Amino acid sequence: MRHRRLKPLKSQPIVGVAVLAAAVLTLSACTVQRHWGATTTAGSGGQAKIGLVTKTDTNPYFVELRKAAKAAADAQGASFSALAGQFDGDNDGQVRAIENLRQQGVNTILITPSSSTGVLKAIDDARQAGVLVIALDTATDPASAVDATYATDNFEAGRQEGAYVKAALAGAAPKFFMVDGTAGSTVDTQRHGGFLKGIGLTDASPEIKGKTPANGDQSQAQQGMENLLQRTTDINSVYTMNEPMGRGAFAALKARGLASQVVMGSIDGGCEGVQNVKDGDYAATVMQFPKKMAQEGVAAAVEYAKTGKKPAGFIDTGSAVITDKPMPGVPSQNTTWGLANCWGGK
Repeated sequence: MRHRRLKPLKSQPIVGVAVLAAAVLTLSACTVQRHWGATTTAGSGGQAKIGLVTKTDTNPYFVELRKAAKAAADAQGASFSALAGQFDGDNDGQVRAIENLRQQGVNTILITPSSSTGVLKAIDDARQAGVLVIALDTATDPASAVDATYATDNFEAGRQEGAYVKAALAGAAPKFFMVDGTAGSTVDTQRHGGFLKGIGLTDASPEIKGKTPANGDQSQAQQGMENLLQRTTDINSVYTMNEPMGRGAFAALKARGLASQVVMGSIDGGCEGVQNVKDGDYAATVMQFPKKMAQEGVAAAVEYAKTGKKPAGFIDTGSAVITDKPMPGVPSQNTTWGLANCWGGK
C-alpha cells in the first residue's frame, strides 16, 4: 500500500490580523449605540440626534427650555425631538419617553427628571447602549446616574430667597408657611433646605406655621394655602418653590386680605414672574437661566456626536435675585433688568 506524502502547511499571512486590529482601533475611537436593531455611532462626525424629556409640556418654564433647546439644535444642524410627562411627577410617562427616544435612535437625551430616582433604570439602560444622558434643571439622585447636569444651584437659589425674606422682615421674627414642590425631587429638597439656611432656621423650628406640597401647580398651591390659612392667619412671610405656586399662594392671600402683610419670595425668573414682582404680588423672585441650560446641553450633544467627548459633573448655570425693594447684604437686580433678561434673555 502506498502512502501519499503530506505537503507541509504554509504559514498563514498576518494581513487578516492587521486588518482586525485596525478595525478594533477604529471602533475604539467612537461609541457604538444599538437601538433595538438599529446601530448608530457617536464620535464619528455624524449628526447629533437629540431627544429632550421635560416634566410637562405646559409649565412655562419647561416650554421656554424646550424652545431654547430646539433653537440651539436647529442652529447647529442637529435633529431634535421633544417629549414630556403629562404632569409634574409623571415618572412613568418620562420612562416611556426615554424608551421612545431610544427607538428613534437618538445619541443624546436631555432630561428634567420629575423624580430624581424614578427614572434611573431607564437612564442606565440608555447609557449602557451608548446614549449620552444629560440632566437639565433637575439633578438625579445620585448625580452620577447621568453623564452631566446643567442646572441652577438650587440650594443656593433657595438660600438667596431665604436671605431676602429674612432681610425684608427687618428684624421681625419670621412666622411663615412653606409651599413645597414635588416630594422626592432634588429641586424641591434643595430649594426647601436652602431657604431654611438663608432664613436661619430648620425644619423643626416653631416659626414654620405650616407646609403644603403643591407639585409645582398654581391651583394646588392656592388650595393648599387656603387650607393652611384655615389653621392660622398669623403669618408674615411665605416660601414658594416656584412662581406658578407663588401665584396660587398670592391668590389665596389676596382673597383673605392678607397679601400686604406678607413677605413672599419665589424662584424661577420667568417674564410673568418678574412682572408679578413688579406688580407687588410677591417681594422677590430668584431668576434661573433655562436658556443657558438648554444651549449648553445641546452644544455638549453636538460635540459628543462629532468627537465622542462627554461632559461630566455639575455645571452651575447661575441665578439672580430680582426685586424692586433691594435689601442690604442681598445682591439683586431690579425688574427692569429682570424683564430684559428673564430666563436668559428674550
